[in-house]
Amino acid sequence: MRSHWYLLLAIVVVLKSLVLDAQEPKASAKSMLTQTRQLTFDGQRAGEGYFSQDGELLVFQSERRADNPFFQIYLMDLTTGDFEAISPGVGKTTCAWIHPDNRRVLFSSTHDDPEARQKQQAEFELRASGKERRYSWDYDLHYEIYVFDRQSHETINLTNTPGYDAEASYSPDGKWIVFASNRAAYADPLTAQEKQKFETDPAWGIDLYLMQADGSQVRRLTTAPGYDGGPFFSPDGQSICYRHFAENGATAEIMTLKLDEQTPRVLTRLNAMSWAPYYHPSGKYLIFTTNLHGFSNFELYIVDVEGKQAPVRVTQTEGFDGLPVFSPQGDRLCWTSNRTTGQKSQLFVADWNHDLALESLQLTSQEMTQADDKQVAEQTAALNRAEILPVDLVRHVEYLCRPELAGRLTGTQGEQRATAYVASYFEDLGLLPAGDQGDYFQPFEFTAGIATGSDNRMAANFSGADHDYQLDVDYRPVTFSKTGPVSAAPVVFAGYGLVTPQSEEHGAYDSYVHLDVKDKWVLMFRFLPENISAEKRQFLARYSSLRYKTMVARDLGAAGVIVVSGPTSQVKEQLVPDQSDGSFSGSSLPILSITDELAKTWLAVAQKDLQALQASLDEGEPQMGFELEGLTVQATIDLVQQKQSGRNVIARLQLGDQPAASAVLVGAHVDHLGKGRSSSSLAKDQESNLIHYGADDNASGVASMLEIAEYLVGMKAAGKLQGPHDLIFAAWSGEELGLLGAHHYVETFDNPHADPHAPRPIVACLNLDMVGRLRESLVLQGIGSSDVWTQIIEQKNAPLGLKLTLQDDCYLPTDASAFYLAGVPILSAFTGSHEEYHTPRDTPDLLNYGGTVEISKLMALIARGLVLTDGLPDYKQQSQPAEQRRANLRAYLGTIPDYAAEVTGVKLSGVTKGAPADQAGLMQDDIIIELAGKKIDNIYDYTFAIEALKIGQQVDVKIIRGDKTLTLSLTPSSRD
Repeated sequence: MRSHWYLLLAIVVVLKSLVLDAQEPKASAKSMLTQTRQLTFDGQRAGEGYFSQDGELLVFQSERRADNPFFQIYLMDLTTGDFEAISPGVGKTTCAWIHPDNRRVLFSSTHDDPEARQKQQAEFELRASGKERRYSWDYDLHYEIYVFDRQSHETINLTNTPGYDAEASYSPDGKWIVFASNRAAYADPLTAQEKQKFETDPAWGIDLYLMQADGSQVRRLTTAPGYDGGPFFSPDGQSICYRHFAENGATAEIMTLKLDEQTPRVLTRLNAMSWAPYYHPSGKYLIFTTNLHGFSNFELYIVDVEGKQAPVRVTQTEGFDGLPVFSPQGDRLCWTSNRTTGQKSQLFVADWNHDLALESLQLTSQEMTQADDKQVAEQTAALNRAEILPVDLVRHVEYLCRPELAGRLTGTQGEQRATAYVASYFEDLGLLPAGDQGDYFQPFEFTAGIATGSDNRMAANFSGADHDYQLDVDYRPVTFSKTGPVSAAPVVFAGYGLVTPQSEEHGAYDSYVHLDVKDKWVLMFRFLPENISAEKRQFLARYSSLRYKTMVARDLGAAGVIVVSGPTSQVKEQLVPDQSDGSFSGSSLPILSITDELAKTWLAVAQKDLQALQASLDEGEPQMGFELEGLTVQATIDLVQQKQSGRNVIARLQLGDQPAASAVLVGAHVDHLGKGRSSSSLAKDQESNLIHYGADDNASGVASMLEIAEYLVGMKAAGKLQGPHDLIFAAWSGEELGLLGAHHYVETFDNPHADPHAPRPIVACLNLDMVGRLRESLVLQGIGSSDVWTQIIEQKNAPLGLKLTLQDDCYLPTDASAFYLAGVPILSAFTGSHEEYHTPRDTPDLLNYGGTVEISKLMALIARGLVLTDGLPDYKQQSQPAEQRRANLRAYLGTIPDYAAEVTGVKLSGVTKGAPADQAGLMQDDIIIELAGKKIDNIYDYTFAIEALKIGQQVDVKIIRGDKTLTLSLTPSSRD
């Protein structure tokens, strides 16, 4: 075994309290292990399992043969659950390891011992007698290291030297093997005292050795007295970790050694039996086993790679927990435990909380640098294969969702890290840089937000006195307000500030009838009347946006606008939030938001009551406005545009000797919402400070794009990709802020609308945005942009058989729209919205990686088909639907539309637990056909029906469920 704890169960441990230099360990308040489950069940016992580099295989040892009582080596396929025997089945075996090629498996065995079968029989007879020897390890001198070839089924001997050769593992590149051996004690002369120690305990003479993968160039690494064993390479292959026992064998500590140095580093000083160390893939810390809490109670601990922090406890279960090993992605832990019913050791696996481990060891994730990103990308490229596989997608998604990237918000360090990773991966694939400065990056500047400056003031004069007000307590400038000083001016009240024309169903509404607002502040309610019919709300909603109301007041000559939410609005925050409405353009009027309490005080000057006014106006009939005589307001508004830079990542796969004049573009946006609430976050209150990981949106799309690139690079290398067009691969940033990166890229090439027959630099744009949640069908949008799509999709999907939903829409809320507006045919892949959309709950574990593989294959084949085709696909112009006007949604229902469903109405893919829709009894697969009396034919009808709802007012929703039509009662809550 790599860490033979059982030999030492008969040794009395030195009292820990006598040790002066021992570290004081810590316990973590939260568990780093979740979803613990047993992995192996068969046989007398099993344990010591190690993952393959791609995470698809696990090699382990188990006593499960009827003709052999000792451990044999087995391989488990984690994708299918199948088992494969590796060792010959004779003798004893231990310490297996999988080569990076997944073909070769390293292990130690005594099967060439002439007495191997006799020893097996003796063990059977002992057990038949009712006895069972104490579990121990004898360091059999017949142990040699072998490698098994899974294709040829040949077992090759790598060592043939007297002594114990075992505990071997490959380096990350598969070129070297580190192992433990006591061969020197058999070959070198020993003093009488040394000979006695060795005869008493063969482990005393075990040291570490290094050799090439074929068994040549053996070099000794350690020489200190005492057992050095259980070595593993660090993730970068430059160091090893191991455990060193004291000469008396009573205690052991965790060590590391750089292979180009001679001095080992001691990481623990627990004065206990600490062994079985293993590196986390991040390289920041190790996990190990110790019996610090009792002679036979072994627990798992972690320690930082420098040994600067006290070790932190991981497990809390009495008995044996040992031999821990991390998955290649670092998100799972496999270990051996006897927490089974019969207290027999088996393998267990659990999800690992890397972020909590860093926090517990006082290591910050910000210590990572862009050099680390490049290294991770290089390691991922080395592991990935040209074939598109789930494990390859997992690596990309897991990296992009690391806590260190903090949600990849455009302009932040997290976005810089994500784009650095993509650029490094492009480079490793051999793609040519296609950025602005001869590299892979295309930077762009953008307005990240509007902040209040240091020179903001608002004051009023009434009742013969001046009153100053406090920013963000009593008032706040609206983000699109005009800036600068505003002289003292009178104030008029204009109800809801609405002006609408007359329609067939509704009369005109005018809040300014007989009201003189010239050079005066207009005080108005923020939204629209609350107690009106849904149909009238729908009509008034078109004129209720704050920007529209401001435009009306401006045209009437107002000096400025002051808005108040009012007590019947049921908003969570009375002041208008300090966030963008989708545009950073300003207004020619100063605009202020004030609290209900302040508005109440001002209206009292005119002997009016705020609540009574709003309640009266809420009935829906316009009323005369009035001036608040004796009140003047002056202000200074200071708003600062916050400029930041983001960057796209652009690469070219050149198929000929020179760059082609045109290219097929495959893109996906790499940015997301960052940490905390933003204007587009749908996080719950308790999630407001959490990271939005964006696994589906859009780590899934980037992962797919990278795998498509790798697949097509492989096609070119195999001579299967030649054509008149090149390929461009792009990771866009700024998508969540308004397609900023894609629009910036589009501006770099000429718009062909002036001459529709002119060559296009971009033949077509294939877009991948949220492709990680494939359920019933894949939605392909943008079909209406070209006549070419239907046929090519049908041809390329034939070998895959994906169920598809084809949609003509070309004006999409994703990067493809920027290209469509520039005259480029588009095709955008999408697997639908879900409950976790734009929340911190959009995490990697929820993705359907197998489905994303199929989507990636389809889009890769479509891209290849376009590259091979002479000429250009036609471009079809499409009018933007009028109903795509941006809705002003205040009401919240918690429904999740199924965009792939081809139905009349809106089919639901789910409802948010505890939300109004859930409380009303709506369910997945329900089809909404009417809401608040409004017929629902499509998602646009539904969106604007929601816009017309009043918060807290019960409405009917008519649905189709199976073969029944039902009417349910639903009460909307507030989104604001």
